[in-house]
Amino acid sequence: MIKETLFPEHERELRLNKLGDILLRLEKYIDFKSISEAIEAAAPREAKTGRPPFPTELMTRILVIQQLFNLSDDQMEFQLLDRLSFQRFVGLRRSSQIPDSKTLWFFRERLIQAGAEAVIFKAVSQQLDAYGFIARNGQMIDATLVEAPRQKISKEEKKIIDKGEIPANWSAAKRAQKDRDADWTYKQGSYYFGYKISANVDNRYRFIRRIRISPASAHDTLFLETVLDDHNTSMAVYADKGYTDGAREKALTEKGYRMNILRKAKRGKPLSDRQKKRNKRISKVRARVEHPFAALKQMGGKIVRSIGLVRATFGLYCKVACYNMKHLCSLKAMNVTPF
Repeated sequence: MIKETLFPEHERELRLNKLGDILLRLEKYIDFKSISEAIEAAAPREAKTGRPPFPTELMTRILVIQQLFNLSDDQMEFQLLDRLSFQRFVGLRRSSQIPDSKTLWFFRERLIQAGAEAVIFKAVSQQLDAYGFIARNGQMIDATLVEAPRQKISKEEKKIIDKGEIPANWSAAKRAQKDRDADWTYKQGSYYFGYKISANVDNRYRFIRRIRISPASAHDTLFLETVLDDHNTSMAVYADKGYTDGAREKALTEKGYRMNILRKAKRGKPLSDRQKKRNKRISKVRARVEHPFAALKQMGGKIVRSIGLVRATFGLYCKVACYNMKHLCSLKAMNVTPF
């Protein structure tokens, strides 16, 4: 027989706490008030009459949950109605008012139109620094692909799009569903359609410090300087063979950077033993960049369901910011001391 108690919800919360709720850790270590204030400054609300809107901090917390658990707006509305830990985290445990999917969409759209993704990312980065987790021991540069819904576009239509134009026979509804910013690329024997995250990961703590979102076809080397972090305590830069560029390496070396880029053999000119040893040394460090990418994949960050570069940029910046929040909580839970 199932035992009934007077306070089942309280008992469930206590058990949930013992199991380890990531949202409780976020509550403990992340200052959501400062992030929401930064959002309000970047994307202020328009003055409107009628029912008061949900507080920005509440909506920011919901945005974080969506990124952590990879939930659509409809799924988020359902989970807020059903899930105890989500209700507790956003502050709706004792309220029947729950933002619906349209409210979530309008909030995110306001932030997208204001270009608030960089503000959110910066606000989170400032909290990492405040805890003492500044970028140390060099930086690892790499890129990872993010797939988008594949488009059925003819060769003739592709030629028109490449000119920056839209095929005349496309209706307004069709234009809204066609991602003209994403592109194809070929990697390791497979074709991919979507975007690319060029990222800078610090060697000491493995936080993602800088990112740049581009179509998947853009070459990795285009954004190396863009994602370099001048605030890292070390000028060492680690990257794979795709970033090899003699002129660029020379220019960055003259600026004080210590370039550690893997060498690749050329036809008829195999690598020397010295070069192989150098590659092995660099690879041991550079391989750490794959850890954040694996974490992003677990959070659903290797696929976007939005249309266009602007929305992909917003979603991926927020995803990376949430990875940094989650990783900070993990380091704090392990009592890692910054040094």
